[in-house]
Amino acid sequence: MSDPFHDHFSGVAGDYRAYRPVYPSALFAFLAEAAPGRDLAWDCGTGNGQAAVALAGHFAKVFATDASAGQLANAEPHPHVEYAAAPAEKCPLPDASTDLVTVAQAVHWFDLDRFYAEVRRVAKPGCVVAAWTYDLDTVHPEIDPVMEQVQARYVRPYWPPERAYADAGYRTLPFPFPELPRPHFKMTAQWDLAHFTGYINTWSAVRKYEQKYGHSPMPAVTEELAAAWGDPATVRPVRWKFSMRLGRVS
Repeated sequence: MSDPFHDHFSGVAGDYRAYRPVYPSALFAFLAEAAPGRDLAWDCGTGNGQAAVALAGHFAKVFATDASAGQLANAEPHPHVEYAAAPAEKCPLPDASTDLVTVAQAVHWFDLDRFYAEVRRVAKPGCVVAAWTYDLDTVHPEIDPVMEQVQARYVRPYWPPERAYADAGYRTLPFPFPELPRPHFKMTAQWDLAHFTGYINTWSAVRKYEQKYGHSPMPAVTEELAAAWGDPATVRPVRWKFSMRLGRVS
């Protein structure tokens, strides 16, 4: 019997690659320094491969897995990254092979007990495990109140229940590894209105809204935000809260 997989993103895989924010490069340099070696990193739930490609600048090989064929079809090629369609709970890697395991904005979708068992199985001694998430923080004093109303009407009631871990900044996430100190990382971008609404359209809550009502909330979302944004070509700073759990397999 195949594992159940709740696919929230294959249908917007192209948009996911185009509109999602970029992780800070300092994050990957830090993770490489923390790992016991730089032979192999496993990026689980890789999506479009953003984290995997960034890790490839620090590791000889990155093995990047995702259960979504649509996401992998849009993943960025890289000579040091091998992509594979596989659920988080059944990694094709051999035992004791991996220096680093990363999960970017995805661990809350996993069967955590089974995933953590796989982490322990593939981990080399001292392997580092990093799971991070981010949540929209602020754009502009005139836009933030409108975005709060948009979230209250069109977004928060439609998040899948697993999203609660991300909403809490992974503070409530079960994480059975001795934790390591970590610096604070900032996530920022400079976006116009089209890019910002394109990002919102990648959210799983938008898909749930569509399933319930038979139409997308995005025309209404865009109209409300446009009134506060002004010239849609205006580029504004967008900031996210970045949260990470970091541990070492003992």
